[in-house]
Amino acid sequence: MTEEVILRTESEEETHALGVRLGLVLLGGERIGLSGELGAGKTCLVRGIAEGLGVPGDPVRSPSFTLMAIYEGGRRPLYHLDLFRLLPGALDRLALREYLYGDGIAVIEWFERLGEPLEDFLEISMTFVGADSRRLVARGHGLRYAPLLDALREAEQKRLSRRGAKKEKKYR
Repeated sequence: MTEEVILRTESEEETHALGVRLGLVLLGGERIGLSGELGAGKTCLVRGIAEGLGVPGDPVRSPSFTLMAIYEGGRRPLYHLDLFRLLPGALDRLALREYLYGDGIAVIEWFERLGEPLEDFLEISMTFVGADSRRLVARGHGLRYAPLLDALREAEQKRLSRRGAKKEKKYR
């Protein structure tokens, strides 16, 4: 059975912070598949992951037209793929193997278009639940993703605690 964690973010800043939390616990060799509508916050999450990895420099942008962007200078290289413009299966997967299965972190937006199933990865689907709110469902496919799910679960518990404290303060 695949374990899953359900989270919610209420702003771009919260989505980014969630990515930072993930980036801090990544060790290398992980694959993260992102799905969701355009504008759901996938690239915002990747920006946070990059920051958590210690990637310096220009902000992360979606590589929709270039297919992949490589960010180095952090603890591990970050390979950011965006497969939105590809038809499922239209990709030479062999050319990407060194990035998908290397020592860096591969984050794949629209991973379902890869054309072959990823068997060992963290899947995060993002859906709109309001103008600024997103529902994220994270599923670990493989044992190595349990620590990432734990980090996400902890981040969600902290978010809920902060929200509860704000509400309590408001009514005092």
